[in-house]
Amino acid sequence: MHELSIALSIVEMACGEAESRGGVKIDAVHLQLGQLSGVVKEALLFSYDLACEGTRLEGSRLVIEEIAPVAYCPACRTQRALDSTGRLCCSVCGGLTPEILKGKELEVVALEISDEHATASGRG
Repeated sequence: MHELSIALSIVEMACGEAESRGGVKIDAVHLQLGQLSGVVKEALLFSYDLACEGTRLEGSRLVIEEIAPVAYCPACRTQRALDSTGRLCCSVCGGLTPEILKGKELEVVALEISDEHATASGRG
């Protein structure tokens, strides 16, 4: 399950960002996840909760925005939403659409930070 390694990377990045901001509390991590990314949303959500255990992100939420696939159709000369993630064909003319423009995303786009700072920052 590669979703666990992805979740661990997300948590590591967010913890580093929280630390660099003086130990702020992160309430949520916002992620864009393309339907063609090869990542299973439910498995990532489960893995995120596991990855957060014992870290400053414990109790935070992973908010996932799913990105539908969009491709460029050379026959129509325009962008088209794909009807199926298993078939890369134009929804209008049926031609092949090898150039994927959206749908492969796996990107942290925002962190929700609380106004309160962490109380145990290790500073005396």
